[in-house]
Amino acid sequence: MNAIKLIKRLLLAALLLQVPAVLTAAEEELCEPFMDGKVDPTLLSSMLSAAENGHLYRIDRNSSRIGFCVDSQLKRVEGSFRDFRGGLALDSGTTSDGQAMVVIRTDSVDTDAAFIKNILKGDSFFDVENNPEILFISTGFEWTSDTTAILKGDITVRGVTRSVAFDVTLTEMSSANTGVDEKIMVKATTTLNRTDFGMTSLTSLVSDDVRLCMSVEATRYKS
Repeated sequence: MNAIKLIKRLLLAALLLQVPAVLTAAEEELCEPFMDGKVDPTLLSSMLSAAENGHLYRIDRNSSRIGFCVDSQLKRVEGSFRDFRGGLALDSGTTSDGQAMVVIRTDSVDTDAAFIKNILKGDSFFDVENNPEILFISTGFEWTSDTTAILKGDITVRGVTRSVAFDVTLTEMSSANTGVDEKIMVKATTTLNRTDFGMTSLTSLVSDDVRLCMSVEATRYKS
């Protein structure tokens, strides 16, 4: 076993034992958003292994969008989040169950109206001061065709975790001669009930159903 692989094995062992470890710059970049107890260390281990084997795709924030919309008696409210990180582990494309992790900074929420944005940031909705992140961790892909799937997982909003299922479409954007996709587009949609996460204000004016939409470009990680 060469020195690099030995270091990685020691790192994974430290993660599994939840013992602090010194990460390489690349590993810190991959894992930092999901550490401090946010994610089961065994899942971090699987993502690092995917990175080592060339099967990890990192979300490109500049070319991706995570948005939502909800109907009210006044108009449809549409918003998005500007700060998010994550990745997908897909071994040999859609032949794998895969793994997905996404963390969203709630204080990055944005809308076309400042007063609505302030309401969303307040304690009746995202409560960004006490709940700075939304976390999604997948539990499995169920592929319905070569390019479509149901992505199941757990989403945590305002400290409340609920099971969720996204309708997913995956598109290859570029490939290398190795047959491995270099860049992919993942579109995912689902509907959440906001009251499930303690957002019970303005129920007479604003719908309980919130449509969450992700249009994510991801690039294969190269160590």
